[in-house]
Amino acid sequence: GMEQRKAEMDGLLLLPSLGLALVGIVMVYSTSAAIGLEKYQDSCFFLKRQSLHLVIGLLIMTLAYLIPYSWWHSFAHSFLLLVIALLILVLVSPWSREVGGAKRWLTLGAFSFQPSEAAKLAMVFYLAHSFTRKKEKMRGFLLGLSPYLLVLGVFFLLLLLQPDLGTAIQITLMTFLLLFAANVRPTHLFLSGVGILPLLCIAIYQEGYRLRRIFAFLNPWKDPTDSGFQIIQSFLAMGRGGMWGVGLGEGRQKLFYLPEAHTDFILSVAGEELGFFGLLLILSLLGTLVIRGCWIALDNPDAYGRFLALGISFSIGIQGGINLGVITGLLPTKGMPFPYMSVGGSALITTLWSTGILLNISKTVRCQK
Repeated sequence: GMEQRKAEMDGLLLLPSLGLALVGIVMVYSTSAAIGLEKYQDSCFFLKRQSLHLVIGLLIMTLAYLIPYSWWHSFAHSFLLLVIALLILVLVSPWSREVGGAKRWLTLGAFSFQPSEAAKLAMVFYLAHSFTRKKEKMRGFLLGLSPYLLVLGVFFLLLLLQPDLGTAIQITLMTFLLLFAANVRPTHLFLSGVGILPLLCIAIYQEGYRLRRIFAFLNPWKDPTDSGFQIIQSFLAMGRGGMWGVGLGEGRQKLFYLPEAHTDFILSVAGEELGFFGLLLILSLLGTLVIRGCWIALDNPDAYGRFLALGISFSIGIQGGINLGVITGLLPTKGMPFPYMSVGGSALITTLWSTGILLNISKTVRCQK
């Protein structure tokens, strides 16, 4: 009966994700009303767009919840190749849109999206698919690790060229965590990690602004008007918020002080308007979701489902962690949206899609018991 249908949906996944998305909608409106008015003569511009993306995302999430997760198995390679092709297209095609000096969007008519968001999911699909296929080979370095490092390297370079170092680091961390979970020898992981470090240093050296951001991160007050600007404004926003916040829509920092408030710094504004407790609530929602995702993974006798759930949970968790690190000044400024909340259709839709897959894995695990 109805009771049983209700029991199928995993509340510990569904409620936090919906909660975050709804708080996100409110915060998006709060942070973007001024920008919307100024740029598009419509204070609801971003609100409408984000709500539309949320509806599309929820539809895709529902579909992904209904489709048995094993179905994604067959897509792993084609999806990977498609995303790599799109990432190359972003760099070379006339349809790519440049925003703030970075080419991250492909635009077709009114429809534009960021292949880098799909890259995270493509990598998870590919790793879960591949780990399940060649379990016994994982111990050897050449056969075991090299294909993954190769694919990771391709993604890393393509993302660097955009430049989108944030997503590149996110995919790298997620891949290493998954490899670790798949019992790859820690020494091998360590060696390949050491191999990636020079790439990272080159990436940071090549782009002057990255270096500036790292120095700004070490001492934001040294260059308060330029590279340290965002972090300082983020601190001030948090400081003004205190315990309970200054009230929804009352935040001052977002108006002129925090650039990109509605995307990467949405948590700073949440901290200002909803206070420390508001922020704590948002983080506990995300934490619940990520821990629940890992729990479902560990509960799953099926290796593919386990790696899929772990990969998705890691991905969402790492993204939240990096974003939190940036706005609290623990990490250098990175363009990295907060999961479920920041403005950005591609990010929201991809995250909800992966949440749908998690919901299905959860349902499957519990139906088997």
